[in-house]
Amino acid sequence: MAHGIGITKGGRNTKLHAVCDEKGRPHVLLLTPGNTHDAKVAIQTIDAVPPSDYLVADKGYDSNALRSWLIERGTIPVIPSKSNRKVQIEHDRQIYRQRNVVERMFCRFKDWRRVATRFDRNIKTFMATIAIAAFVTWWL
Repeated sequence: MAHGIGITKGGRNTKLHAVCDEKGRPHVLLLTPGNTHDAKVAIQTIDAVPPSDYLVADKGYDSNALRSWLIERGTIPVIPSKSNRKVQIEHDRQIYRQRNVVERMFCRFKDWRRVATRFDRNIKTFMATIAIAAFVTWWL
């Protein structure tokens, strides 16, 4: 895990996990190596914010442990099931449409060329650049 970079199918990469509000403002940011599964760090990132009514996430966060933890917390998980899940779990499609807010937040980060191309090879410097981009996102 040199410099927070992990080996993935697409090469050496990192993953940015984020929790944002309904306006697309980031609240929690966590950087992991690219080969770390999303569900492994989901509870850690979500636990940093107060419980909400719903949690909208993509298929990468589909796990029984995460779903049960969210329900115990009082949050309704709006996570589509993976295609290889034996028993598909229904989700509210109307609420799931709001996931584009998260995608737009990541696109705002990628407006910063330094973030999009990962100029910084040191994980601390790269996370500082992301933090500055997040601050500017909150500010504007």
